[in-house]
Amino acid sequence: MTVAQALAPLVDLIWPPRCPLCGEGIGAQTGLCTECWSKLEFPEGEEGVVAAVAYNDPARELVLAFKRGGRISLAPVLARMMAARLGPLEGNWLAVPVPLHRWRLWQRGYNQSALLASELAGLTGAQLVVDALVRRKHTPSLGALGSAARARVLEGAIAANPSRASQLAGANILLVDDVLTSGATTRACAEALKEAGAIRVKVVCFARVGLD
Repeated sequence: MTVAQALAPLVDLIWPPRCPLCGEGIGAQTGLCTECWSKLEFPEGEEGVVAAVAYNDPARELVLAFKRGGRISLAPVLARMMAARLGPLEGNWLAVPVPLHRWRLWQRGYNQSALLASELAGLTGAQLVVDALVRRKHTPSLGALGSAARARVLEGAIAANPSRASQLAGANILLVDDVLTSGATTRACAEALKEAGAIRVKVVCFARVGLD
């Protein structure tokens, strides 16, 4: 039994578990209530990107609470949903988060993708390499830009960490992010990892925009 498991009854007594979306009382600190769970949309079939859920309103609320609301306690919940979608892994894998620029990291206080990667590593047996990628320049939000403009903004922005070169060469990599929108950032990350010698890069995220 882990320390967390041993302390779980005490934690539940002091902070009764509640659904992170609606606040309804639930049985454990590890998920959503039945009603909120039923509002999530789950992908069907195989995809090029492994997404736990589609980016609908409930998923957006979870992401915003986690990413900008400081609810880092949501990381285990979201990561378990990602791991369930991902399934078992064959062979050795590295879990690598999409990086934040140091200024964004300083403002937010944490990299939400790194928290998810850490949880996912524990669930899948992958090795966490939190600094495998570095963001060399600050980039603005890409939401309002077209594909060509996104590519220009991201050119040279993301690179493999030279100090991790030996680990990345020949590796299978889970590239972890919270939300995938256009895919421009994850493509830039995947290209940097492939240039560093990674054999395979599988993108896994909590929610994907535009997923049917």
